[in-house]
Amino acid sequence: MSSITRRRLLAGTAGIATAAAVGLPAFGQGAAPQPKRGGTLTGTWGGFEPQALFVPPGGGSSPYFTSTKIHERLLTLDNDLNFVPVLALEVTPSEDFRSYRVKLRPNVKWHDGKPLTADDIVFNALQYWKPLSAGIALKALVGAEAVDATTALLKFNAPLPEFFLKSVLAGKAGLVIPKHVYEGRDILTNPANNAPIGTGPFKFKEWVRGSHVELLRNEDYWDAPRPYLDRLVIRWWRDPASRSAAFEAGQLDLGVFNPTPAPDIKRLTDTGRFTATTLGYDNSSWVSTIEFNSRRDIVKRPDVRKAINLAIDRQFIADTIFFGRAKPAAGPIPSTNRVFFDPALKPYPFDLAQAGKLLDAAGFPKKRGGRFKVNLVAAGWFEENVKLGQYVRQALEDLDIEVDLAIPDRATSFKRIYTDYEYDIALSNNSGTVELVPEWTRFVTTDNIIKGGAFRNATGHSDPKLDDIVARLSAEVSPDKRVALAREFQANLATSLPWTALVEIQSTTIARADVRGHSLTADFLGDSWAGVWLDR
Repeated sequence: MSSITRRRLLAGTAGIATAAAVGLPAFGQGAAPQPKRGGTLTGTWGGFEPQALFVPPGGGSSPYFTSTKIHERLLTLDNDLNFVPVLALEVTPSEDFRSYRVKLRPNVKWHDGKPLTADDIVFNALQYWKPLSAGIALKALVGAEAVDATTALLKFNAPLPEFFLKSVLAGKAGLVIPKHVYEGRDILTNPANNAPIGTGPFKFKEWVRGSHVELLRNEDYWDAPRPYLDRLVIRWWRDPASRSAAFEAGQLDLGVFNPTPAPDIKRLTDTGRFTATTLGYDNSSWVSTIEFNSRRDIVKRPDVRKAINLAIDRQFIADTIFFGRAKPAAGPIPSTNRVFFDPALKPYPFDLAQAGKLLDAAGFPKKRGGRFKVNLVAAGWFEENVKLGQYVRQALEDLDIEVDLAIPDRATSFKRIYTDYEYDIALSNNSGTVELVPEWTRFVTTDNIIKGGAFRNATGHSDPKLDDIVARLSAEVSPDKRVALAREFQANLATSLPWTALVEIQSTTIARADVRGHSLTADFLGDSWAGVWLDR
């Protein structure tokens, strides 16, 4: 990427593209035919049923996948990393970057018929985004006011980079919820979280637990004639092989984030009945991670963490566990990040002998019964974690470390990792945006040590130098200086290693060949799917 292109992306000067930008033909479909109205689409993702349809602080990809068909954001990012208007026509900074004017699209209605106004944005900014979903990303937010019915002003006590703020508003933390439904009630426990009311293209009808959620076309949607679908059904299958069978039986139309076993992708597409694409994931890159509990005496040591990383063959994981649809990671930030990844970083080599020497020097020589014992938890999010846990146990046993492996279900994984901190080493999966704050930085900053906070800093790692880097990254408006700070961030973690990636996961969307208008945004899993239609 040239420095000019990088500066354009970081500063947000790519602007906000027209809404028509998301109406281009899907990958591999040639010239765009005229969209057809009607039909029911059944979709899924490569994971399990959510704990709630909408989890205000985040809660992982499953509730995010579902709620983004109902709740919308002010902006989104297309595949060229242009900001595209959704609920906001414009988000404009002041000259000193200490305030931003949000101009809303007029005549937008909530699903219950009430109008979306600037008061909703003020409520979201002060009562939802800052305290719950964005956290440190909006630490500088000190006020918000409604200038008129469709204009809100966000005020900050320090300069806020344009690309950074727009990324927050276009990301997982930026969903807009209705003030009249949530004001005066606990946002975390509001019944609307399981029967959401949004502005999106689809309205909630019902959730049949253990099976599916049914969404109906929003007839008053602001972007008519979209949505094109009459009905959207999101279903969950317990294992990837069942999803492959569902595709073949005509029960499933569209699946995001590796919905089937990797070997089935080619088999399905070779029939001509299905297509596959890796587009639509630039703003939602996935990695498989290893995380060390800094509260535990042995694994809190960087030299021990380095030895353990050297004992793990990342290429084997990519080739065998992910069937070649992954690559060894060089650090916590994936190489697919076109703006912030540091190309100077290289993956840890597989060097069992060097790992042993490091442990010897650290005071953990070989002895009867092993050097020491660790509790290893492989989080129950994805099927690959089962195999990964088994492999890492064997790799550490080859290093003469005794391993107690647990592969709990999803709910127990949340409890052990994020509430009870009952582990020495955790194998998990994380995704994040192009912007590092807060989607990547939340795993390691001190203010994100939140007991019970899912996909936050469960390791307990606290480093004032790292916190300072993130604070400066959140306030620096110079694009080049932000890149330099991002590389400081990566270099710091490469030394301390509380949390890092083992492999970068290649994400794939599979669809029936007659499903059109998909994979056109940089985070299609979290897209509204308003432009998806059926060519039947």
